[in-house]
Amino acid sequence: MAAQPEAAAQTAGLKHPKAGVKNLTATDIKRNQGHDELPCLSDDAQWKECFYEKVHQRCLRLQERKVKMIHAQKAEEEKIKKREPCDLLSREWFSEDKESLDTRVYLLDKLLPTLMPGIEKLSMEVEKKNMLAPDQEPVDFNPIHFLGEYLMRHNPLRGFSPKPSPYLRGMKMVLEELKAEMPGTASERLARMKAEVKSKREAREQLAAMKSKVKEMRKEALAIQFKEWTVDVSDRIPVALVQSALKSFQDAIASAPMDVKKAICDRKLEFVDTLEKTISIDEFTEYVHSFTEHFSNDMFQEILKHLHQCADDFQEAVRHDMWRQMFAELFLVCDYGKVGLLNRQKILALLKDFHDRSPVAAKEGFCNPSQWPLIQLQDMELADLWGGLDQEVCEELSEKTVLSQTGVSEGEIFPCEPADDDRQGTHTMRTSASEELFEQMDMNEAETGGIPKEEHQAPESSDAELREEGENTVSAAKSIDFEGSDLDGGTTHSEKPSFHEEIETERQTESAGADTQEEAFQGSASTEYSLRGDGEPGAEEQMKEEEFSLGREPNTETNREEDHPTSDREPGSEGQVSQEGHNWITETTNTIPEPAAEAPIMTSEDRAVTDMDVIDSNQDAPVAELVKETPARKESFSRQHSSQVGQQTSTETRPQDEDVLQERDLRPIMAEVQNRWASHARSAFDESCLNLPQFVQLMETFVGENISLPTVKRLVAFIRGEYKQTEEEKTEQLEKAHRVSCLAQQQLLLEALFEKWDNNASGFLDLEEVDAVLNTFKEGMEKEAVRKAKKQLCTRYPQLSRVGKLSPKAFQSFLELVASELTGDEDEAIDNLVEFLTTRVERSDMECLKSLERRKWLYNIQQAAETSGASMEPVYKAVFKALSQDAEAHGDNKKISSYIALLEENQLSPERGQILLHYVACTADDAPYVLNQILYKDMKGVSFAAVEEGKPIHVPNVQLHGNIHFWNYDRPTGERKGSFLVLPLQDAHWRAFGILGLDTLRDQREKTVIMAHEISFYQGVSRAFSKAYLHICMLQNVLQIAVTALEWLYPRAPSIHTVSMYLVEPGKDKPGDYALRKMVTTHNTGQKEIHSSPALLLRKENLLRNYLFKCTDSSEVTCTSLWGEHHIAVPLRDLSGQALGIFDISIGRHQKLPPHEQKDLQKMLKMAQAACWEILKKSTEETEPTCVLEAEGLAHLKNAGILFHRFMLQDLRECIRKLDADSFAQIKSQVEPPALVHNIVKAVLVLFHPDWKGSEETENWSRCKLKLDDNLIEEIYCFDPTATSVHIQVELLLDCITGVPIAAVQQHSSIPAQHLYHWLHTCLSLAAIARSLRSNKPFL
Repeated sequence: MAAQPEAAAQTAGLKHPKAGVKNLTATDIKRNQGHDELPCLSDDAQWKECFYEKVHQRCLRLQERKVKMIHAQKAEEEKIKKREPCDLLSREWFSEDKESLDTRVYLLDKLLPTLMPGIEKLSMEVEKKNMLAPDQEPVDFNPIHFLGEYLMRHNPLRGFSPKPSPYLRGMKMVLEELKAEMPGTASERLARMKAEVKSKREAREQLAAMKSKVKEMRKEALAIQFKEWTVDVSDRIPVALVQSALKSFQDAIASAPMDVKKAICDRKLEFVDTLEKTISIDEFTEYVHSFTEHFSNDMFQEILKHLHQCADDFQEAVRHDMWRQMFAELFLVCDYGKVGLLNRQKILALLKDFHDRSPVAAKEGFCNPSQWPLIQLQDMELADLWGGLDQEVCEELSEKTVLSQTGVSEGEIFPCEPADDDRQGTHTMRTSASEELFEQMDMNEAETGGIPKEEHQAPESSDAELREEGENTVSAAKSIDFEGSDLDGGTTHSEKPSFHEEIETERQTESAGADTQEEAFQGSASTEYSLRGDGEPGAEEQMKEEEFSLGREPNTETNREEDHPTSDREPGSEGQVSQEGHNWITETTNTIPEPAAEAPIMTSEDRAVTDMDVIDSNQDAPVAELVKETPARKESFSRQHSSQVGQQTSTETRPQDEDVLQERDLRPIMAEVQNRWASHARSAFDESCLNLPQFVQLMETFVGENISLPTVKRLVAFIRGEYKQTEEEKTEQLEKAHRVSCLAQQQLLLEALFEKWDNNASGFLDLEEVDAVLNTFKEGMEKEAVRKAKKQLCTRYPQLSRVGKLSPKAFQSFLELVASELTGDEDEAIDNLVEFLTTRVERSDMECLKSLERRKWLYNIQQAAETSGASMEPVYKAVFKALSQDAEAHGDNKKISSYIALLEENQLSPERGQILLHYVACTADDAPYVLNQILYKDMKGVSFAAVEEGKPIHVPNVQLHGNIHFWNYDRPTGERKGSFLVLPLQDAHWRAFGILGLDTLRDQREKTVIMAHEISFYQGVSRAFSKAYLHICMLQNVLQIAVTALEWLYPRAPSIHTVSMYLVEPGKDKPGDYALRKMVTTHNTGQKEIHSSPALLLRKENLLRNYLFKCTDSSEVTCTSLWGEHHIAVPLRDLSGQALGIFDISIGRHQKLPPHEQKDLQKMLKMAQAACWEILKKSTEETEPTCVLEAEGLAHLKNAGILFHRFMLQDLRECIRKLDADSFAQIKSQVEPPALVHNIVKAVLVLFHPDWKGSEETENWSRCKLKLDDNLIEEIYCFDPTATSVHIQVELLLDCITGVPIAAVQQHSSIPAQHLYHWLHTCLSLAAIARSLRSNKPFL
């Protein structure tokens, strides 16, 4: 509501005129006065430019002439020195005597240069006159007079400079040396400067030589390192891999100094999107050296180690990608119904069967299918999660003990007998082929002492026998070569075999045909590389960028025969993988096989949605106990499917759709909606089925990292032979896919209809208006059906009876309820309703364009929230930009001021009202007056009225209103005119949490009234901002959950080194792409970093960290080794099952966590996921927030910290409630229990009865154990540690359990003691959070 004065001119003085600027008149100069730019020269001042130029040129010529003259003099002096060397007698004047230094300098400088030539002349004259002869007559010659005459004639002041003799030149050199010894003189300073320059030049030359030497040594080291990478036949590697390795260096070296990290961050790498661009060894050395030229020697050694580790990781990724190709082909073979889905429970049952039949040594390499991460944490029994060590762990420990005592090798342990088939029901259907397969393996191992029989046979004969039996799927399961590295422990070593060693072993044991098949597999692996016969890297053919599938699943939309003719070949053969590999290895991860043309029931619409990952779980097995089916989940399902369906509809099942859509004129709107939905190529978890990326990831997690290629092949053969599907199951899957397709298309249609009705993009429709129109449907014959539907709608959305506004979701629900009340087919009724409602709305082309433009601005607000990294600043900017753009385009170019205020609890001055409005953002011109201001309820204004009524308030003329508060007190009263609009900001349940205000006080025009269509759009902006704000709050709550969970975890799992938490957000480069933003990093040292400027991870820039993107793509747990450390990537899912965030857990060099730490990790992940789901549920309009604990009502939306411990408390309540007398029997039977158990029980009793501290009731065990009964259990179950009536004396409890270590409790065999101990700590945490919330209660 205030405007700032214009900025003053920035330039205060004159600048030198620029050459070449002419033809500016005096009038122009005057016009430019007061502006930032200087006036140009006039015609009268052009002579100055010419004068400056001529003088400058003359000075340059004089300087050049002087330099030439000096150089000529020096050259002449050098010639004279060579022709007449200096007289050495002059060196007698040089002495180190400091006392006579001044005298000698004076003599050599002032007297001797003139006197010595005179004396020399005098001597020559005396010798000429022969005056020194003893018999010579006296001559009239006075030497004094001669010398005086000479000195007068050769006075240096008269400019006479005689030709220097060798003696004089020597004296001059001595003089220069003596002057350099005199302190404080110019010569001495000049000599010192010359000496310093010379020493610096020598040091610089020495440093340059050393750098050159170091550069050559580093290049040699890089050239050696280049050979460690897998290269093709031309000895080249993709530059994208090198860039990814360099970018990851700063994350891999945590101990690097900050200046080094900053230098690495400042070094911008221009990432390439293709893997076709490769570099040679020379280019590699130059490229990496340019990145590391400023590194110290120690840091260069670190990056060499890092590159070496990256090369190993890359080769391991190639190895794993070969397995993934095999699993992808297995998926295609097992997908009999061509719907792109497999039964998850059947696959898990088969994996468990394969695992149970494997020897003990082989089991260690596999991931147990009965445990996490293959099964979901929500499916685990509470007793298994919170109890002691698993029985299987104890059995494995006992087995190892027996083996070590008896001396029997692991390779001699036979596979265990298959379990009873009844325990798997219909999910386990074994064939005689599989039985024969395992019997053959057992027999071969028994006969050869753990070494398979095939290794004693010639490869040719083995291959011949196998080819005779390769006609069908069952015989294909038999036709695999069974080497000793299959299921026995012979080739399962403690150290992981290298990629080339494994392939070389395979070459030696398999036939020539198997060799060809392996080469086909490796040619289709992820890089453009394959393996030559000698096991070294080679290339079979030049493959395109899309053929590099490092971490990406193959595109399965290929032309394959319906009866799978490749099933009689070994997994990985040319017919299965390599044939037409360039057509089916693509960048898409969420694709499914296209069904054959003869496939029954499948239509074009069905095929369009079969690649989606979510199946309506409401009609399958129930979801986890903490997540129930909600409309929000179904909506996400439908949106995900409709983004793939788009405008494709089934012409066979609904032939009238094309004509209906043309009549409705909804196609442009549907296309726009579909573009906004843009699928993020991510799979949603479904507990009943697996799509392609999920199946591949599940299989890769099962096999682990230390399994050999033949073992993987046998697993593939086993699954292919055992997985069966009945015709009823096929039909059910097809019908479900078709049903989901229709639901998605229907939702897309209804959303397009909503947008057509919502012409001004306000974000809602009036319930009574829609109801009135529907009552005219079929000339009013369906009024009763509409009335019943409206009643059910108000029951589902209780807030509708209060606000009367229909959101897009409520509008769709209303039409679906009306259609369900009508007679006949429901889909046909929906079509009739859409057609009827479409004809009741008429919009011109201009209105359509205006609506489309406004929706794009609103979508930008949503995008800003989703890509902001949980920051509000981009959202504020997007809101103000949308408002200004609309005012300029559709508001007659009005100048508006806008600001946002949020409701907060008034703790500063409670007497002025319970709540206040805090202005958190505004347009730049109003910041000095509005930003961070506080509006109380007792002040003037209409903002609180808008909040209480939940409706916008428009003041056309603020000057005449009388109840408007002006923040800019400097504005004159006469200028306080214009329009003022206040819009409430509301959550999903239409409860206000702030206001969005606009005014036109800065616009001094007479008419600045805000029009009705503008008010409607501004309501849409407020609605869009409300959703964006709540989305940011949700992300911040998720981060708070993550931080709380990690703080709980680290004291209990010290083996976990670091944990990073990423959020998934839409990408900006390509539609449907996504990126990962690193938000939180924690270390086991206690260091926690919440990044203020979170780094963004793109797939193309992080090829070596592709496990994070695999986890996001499949929404499955991913395990891998990177940079020598083992990583576990765990998805944090939203209500639809897609990955909302990622936990990247590093456990260092350990392959597995200790059992008790593994359980604590599972507890943390389960509670974090449950708390995240609870936060997401509360943001949906169908779900009213429910509070289990009293303190949750204090926190409202900001209760993420308390939710984590609340779910943990609920789990522990259930565990304790299941305890009975037998559970406490062991504790009660002990006369003197361990101090650990006694202290825990004592703490529980003191919690309820603080006065018992130190009394016989707690100190005497015989009396204390009597309290362990059903009454105590019921009291624990109903206890709320956050209630205001509960006063927990923390000091008393800590006195009892401070000396009780967590590790000792976890290793103790008493299950009740463990439950009570965890319950106590959870209660203490919740009590601390409750005290914090009561001391500083936020409004929301």
